Amino acid sequence: MRWCVSIGAAILAGAWLGGDVAGLAAPGAMPQLAQKAGEAQVDVELVLAVDVSYSMDLEELAIQREGYAQAITSPDFLQALKSGPHGKVAVTYFEWAAANDQKVIIPWRVVDGPETADAVAAEIMKAPLRRASRTSISGAINYGMQLLGDNSYKGLRRVIDISGDGPNNNGEPVLIARDAALEKGITINGLPVMVKQASYATMDIEQLDIYYEDCVIGGAGSFVVPIKERAKFKEAIRTKLVLEVAGRQPEGRPMPAQAKQPRIPCTIGEQLWRDRWGR
Repeated sequence: MRWCVSIGAAILAGAWLGGDVAGLAAPGAMPQLAQKAGEAQVDVELVLAVDVSYSMDLEELAIQREGYAQAITSPDFLQALKSGPHGKVAVTYFEWAAANDQKVIIPWRVVDGPETADAVAAEIMKAPLRRASRTSISGAINYGMQLLGDNSYKGLRRVIDISGDGPNNNGEPVLIARDAALEKGITINGLPVMVKQASYATMDIEQLDIYYEDCVIGGAGSFVVPIKERAKFKEAIRTKLVLEVAGRQPEGRPMPAQAKQPRIPCTIGEQLWRDRWGR
């Protein structure tokens, strides 16, 4: 099932105590993966895939970094950790642009409390900011699948969390990568960044949140948290991470993943690139 949630609808209102979150549905539909000997058990294997394409300005990149660092050390996130049977998650953080441009900023780390959360946040903040060309969501998904396949953890859930400010315009079609991830039982969530007016120069599109809903996310309990105001950037990141770690689903009308034709063509990014550059 796929869900879309506005930031305001998902704010947690201090209800984590007792394992109950106001405005959120129970996570009963989440799949559990078989455990294997020799692998460290965690509640979630979480891949944070962060867009650093040139359409993201330096201020946005800085706010994005700060948002993840603050979210992972927030009281809401730390309380969410306690909701799982293991009380810990495995997290990795990488930045992406073109199909073959991915850079791991945080290798796999276990977060199980304030100390480990602070260490991960410090690692996120000390890495230099960078920008790169093209936008390959499919490349990010494929790289996320590789990271999930190569780690030494076994999570009850596996999640790839994609944040970005434009549609796929490089690499294989996004639907191919998305469907390959879904076949492996991986959930993909989305954080579409929509704080600037769509521009032909940067090949942005209107209604990027709908594109993410129909073309990017998928899997059990998947959802989109769109960012439509720069001031809401950090709040949105915190909301999304808390939902993912707690295994909760925002309330709303469920949309079955392939129940209808996409409302926005899933190859719109590639078409915009061809229209501008002729290739």
